[in-house]
Amino acid sequence: MATDTQPTPPRPSRMAFWIGWVLSALPVPLFLFSAFGKFGKSPDVVKGFEHLGWPLHTAVPLGVLELACVVLFLIPQTAVLGAILIAGYLGGAIATHVRLEEPFYMQASLGVVMWLGLYLREPRLRALVPLRTL
Repeated sequence: MATDTQPTPPRPSRMAFWIGWVLSALPVPLFLFSAFGKFGKSPDVVKGFEHLGWPLHTAVPLGVLELACVVLFLIPQTAVLGAILIAGYLGGAIATHVRLEEPFYMQASLGVVMWLGLYLREPRLRALVPLRTL
């Protein structure tokens, strides 16, 4: 009987682990605020959707999608899947702002901070994307 013996990726240092969690947590309140804002359909959300060219009836489904992605990202076992889904969500947000010729630095920064935090705290991701040292 053959066994697949994959080496276990080394655990991140305690400091890298906690810095990773802090960086991972930074975008979460913004995503939650955005998701719950879509559920409430406040006048600002209505105005924002009109400005961006999105029909208002997509607000709640987008809020559900955003919330589901964040929940997946916060669960350690599904964090990589959540990060991939959030990156796709942010890609759509970036594309919307590019189409309107508006700045998209916030959306891009959220994605970078999210992935950096996950990289620092997740040994499986470190094994998948090894960074070389000089």
